[in-house]
Amino acid sequence: MCGIVGYIGKRDVAPLLLEGLQRLEYRGYDSAGIAIHAGGKATGLKMVKAKGRVRDLEARVPARFKGSTGIAHTRWATHGAPSDENAHPHMSGDDKVAVVHNGIIDNASELRAKLSADGVEFLSETDTEVLTHLVARAQADTLEEKVREALRHVEGTYGIAVLHADFDDRIVVARNGSPVVLGIGEKEMFVASDVAALVSHTRQVVTLDDGEMATIKADDYRTYTTEGSRTTASPTTVEWEAESYDMGGHDTYMHKEIFEQPDAVDRVLRGRIDDRFSTVHLGGLNLDAHDARKVRRVKILGCGTSYHAGMIGAQMIEELARIPADAEPASEFRYRNPVVDPDTLYIAVSQSGETYDVLAAVQELKRKGARVLGVVNVVGSAIAREADAGVYVHAGPEVCVVSTKCFTNTTVAFGLLALHLGRIRDLSVSDGKRIIEGLRRLPGQISEILKQEDEIKKIAKEYAQAHSMLFIGRVRGYPVAREASLKLKEVSYIHAEAYPASELKHGPLALVEPALPTVAIVPDDDLLEKNRAALEEIKARSGKILAVAHQEQEKADQTIVVPKNEDELDPILMGIPLQLLAYHTALALGRDIDKPRNLAKSVTVE
Repeated sequence: MCGIVGYIGKRDVAPLLLEGLQRLEYRGYDSAGIAIHAGGKATGLKMVKAKGRVRDLEARVPARFKGSTGIAHTRWATHGAPSDENAHPHMSGDDKVAVVHNGIIDNASELRAKLSADGVEFLSETDTEVLTHLVARAQADTLEEKVREALRHVEGTYGIAVLHADFDDRIVVARNGSPVVLGIGEKEMFVASDVAALVSHTRQVVTLDDGEMATIKADDYRTYTTEGSRTTASPTTVEWEAESYDMGGHDTYMHKEIFEQPDAVDRVLRGRIDDRFSTVHLGGLNLDAHDARKVRRVKILGCGTSYHAGMIGAQMIEELARIPADAEPASEFRYRNPVVDPDTLYIAVSQSGETYDVLAAVQELKRKGARVLGVVNVVGSAIAREADAGVYVHAGPEVCVVSTKCFTNTTVAFGLLALHLGRIRDLSVSDGKRIIEGLRRLPGQISEILKQEDEIKKIAKEYAQAHSMLFIGRVRGYPVAREASLKLKEVSYIHAEAYPASELKHGPLALVEPALPTVAIVPDDDLLEKNRAALEEIKARSGKILAVAHQEQEKADQTIVVPKNEDELDPILMGIPLQLLAYHTALALGRDIDKPRNLAKSVTVE
């Protein structure tokens, strides 16, 4: 959610900032703005803002908008509707201070009232403008002290970057709950909320921790706590290159990322399979056999797509390792005062590694002494650093707001983890070998499914006329139905619901009619006949059925046939054609596929 870009150096700053904002468009936003230091205290700061897309902002930037230091922002509305006035940056009344901010200031109303009583005139409805005035009014000699003094009054989450007309040689940034990354160049420095905005200029980055601030100058940076103590943040090298963020000849990022899945799955498997002992090596797990045998329960926490991947993961862990396991939305878990059991292994799942609800759950678990593993895609992200250990899913950059390849890689990573735990416990060598062979077949089988795109596109055009759809699956198929339902509603805006197929008779069957299509997940496993009975129930009520199955289904109007793998791994494959179904349904309806309305890629606020 939202995006921050900043630069200080010798280059013309406006084109650099606009390019960075374009790299961050995938995060979701409704307005954008840019502020620059035009050079010299007398000249001060200049600012341009616009509701809409970055291209709308770019059209407003005048030709003489010159400078070599600046900050920019894409906003996703929390306080105040999308508008020019509410767009960031926010500037103080004397045009000396400009602030961009990701996050939410919880006590903004209280601070706003106090500032208004002191004569401050507000120009926006945002919480961020409060912070701008706090910095401007701070009685301190340095910009660092001004920002620090302002933050002492603030409760909530923030990732901020601050410009000041009187300090033209620096940008001050701070983080608490919302990511801030420094990019180190040759006599130039960058700041961003996401490495996507940096990788075309530098791959050397420093990631701030919560409670940490930094000052960046053209030839230097230093980090310190919000209390003023120096910290030693060392640069790391980003593994993804700028080309990873290009569209690569596809019309949309979502299409590109769906078709990257065979290679992505190959990456998550590479170097991790141990044929000698029919198991896997997960180097970052830090869980030896002795500790693994002490685990009595596994609890997986995620949000949205990551939660659904966790549901599939929990089933695989139960089946292969015979450890009780379940998944729960992290956004619910953190608020229900859960019982934290020392014998439970907690697993936090997040594509970005910055999802606020998941991060807050991890922090609460750590406070209570729990052991927490992270399953994330972004190296060095907040959850990766907070967790005791973890598994990277190596999906590569995922730019489209709706997740496809990262979901698939996360489920494969759970398959690896389940196999690892299973072989430590009671899973036989022969079963371990069977699962490994199944994992190795996945990339090729995904490629087979993707070859059916033209057929799925025709089906999607037909279903694009539906006002609502029902997705059903039983046991292994239910999380697939959940994720497919979410994909459809996210990208096409068609209402969709997912239910366990076994629950049809307990209420949802009342909805079945010719105008409500049903998508049924029908794997060829020990529940095949039970699933076919559900199709019979729907057909008897004149319901239209699209089946995803390993063989043609007589009662279905159409069947998308997917290759058969091992029963435990089948859910990984059965979701792939439904990603294409959602994509082509949205395409037929003319939706903004990579940037669905109201949504953001990285949800860093509650």
